[in-house]
Amino acid sequence: MLLWIMGFSALGSIGAVGCAALFLFFPKSIRKVLIPCLISYATGTLLGAAFLGMLPNALLKAPAVSVMATTLAGMVGFFVLEKLVIWRHSHDAEGQVDDRAASLILIGDAFHNFVDGALIAAAFLTSMPLGITTALAVIAHEIPQEVGDFAILLDSGYSRGKALLMNGLSSITTLPGALIAYYWLAEIREATPYILAIAAASFIYIATADLIPMLHRQVNTVAALRQLLLLLAGIATIAWFHFG
Repeated sequence: MLLWIMGFSALGSIGAVGCAALFLFFPKSIRKVLIPCLISYATGTLLGAAFLGMLPNALLKAPAVSVMATTLAGMVGFFVLEKLVIWRHSHDAEGQVDDRAASLILIGDAFHNFVDGALIAAAFLTSMPLGITTALAVIAHEIPQEVGDFAILLDSGYSRGKALLMNGLSSITTLPGALIAYYWLAEIREATPYILAIAAASFIYIATADLIPMLHRQVNTVAALRQLLLLLAGIATIAWFHFG
């Protein structure tokens, strides 16, 4: 089980950085088409993993009131952390940023990836399908985020090589996060449903507070239909792993 956890954690962090780096070599016109598609699909995977995987499994192991209260508290907590510019970043890839902002992005990503590793470990300790779908959701939302990170680092004066190195270093914190969670949760199994509830809160928060507002920037009918279909495809992917 540990090898599965570490393998998917590495795929969810280093793999996402590698995929994001490839996007930098695409023309800007192509990136403008592909990134919204990725965001639409990622939104579906995040919501699907939270509502079809994490919350149902947490509810099987703990009282509903406790699980839902933990989920609610998690969403409030992520709101507060975002206000403090620790948990996530709302990126404007076209804006100018200084080196201090770039450093803050790297620190925030390191923390974010550490928590992602813990969430992947908790999911795998619950069931193999839940672990795989959680890792898939992490990968799906990390790729467009990392593309934004690369754009900001390059805009702040980093070379392509340095941006790739620094993003890679911030991403490998997923591995210690997964390792620590694996050994801790193996000893304290009763904590697992509450970790899953917090994981669900983080996925719901990212999808609704960050990704969906990005999708609303495109208001034409064709874009809206494409977004809906890709969002449903993301949900269907998670459903297939759980129920297929």
